[in-house]
Amino acid sequence: MQADPEFLGPLPYSPLWTWTGLALLLLLAAWYTFVFASTRRPRPSTPAGSGPLTDLPALQSAYLQRIIDVEREAAAGNISTRAAHQQISLLLRRFVRDATGVDAPRMTYADLASHPLPAAAKAVGALYPGEFGSEPLPAVASSAAAAREAVRSWS
Repeated sequence: MQADPEFLGPLPYSPLWTWTGLALLLLLAAWYTFVFASTRRPRPSTPAGSGPLTDLPALQSAYLQRIIDVEREAAAGNISTRAAHQQISLLLRRFVRDATGVDAPRMTYADLASHPLPAAAKAVGALYPGEFGSEPLPAVASSAAAAREAVRSWS
């Protein structure tokens, strides 16, 4: 028995539609790739393995003067003892950042201690009692002297 002669099964799609759909998907992916790649900021070109180029003696003298200024402000009573200790610590951390490129102002003491900068960690650790200790705080002059020594001995 033969099937109904008027009934025809579904016709297959042309392969042209499949290739057109794939081409549109590839075109869409290429567009998104182009937009993403063209809106990225270019990376700064720095030679690999080079640290920040600084004039260390000039940097040392600038930070030594800043430490002296904070010490004078504290001696004059313009800033509190704790604020002076905190400013001296921040100056020392900024010096390390400017001299080495290591983001020391954002690092904890533990981070500094685990980093290969033992002199910086030791100096910052010496300033901690003045920054975070209970009253009576150590003299600002002793913290300033420790920071100055760390800056002077930096090489």
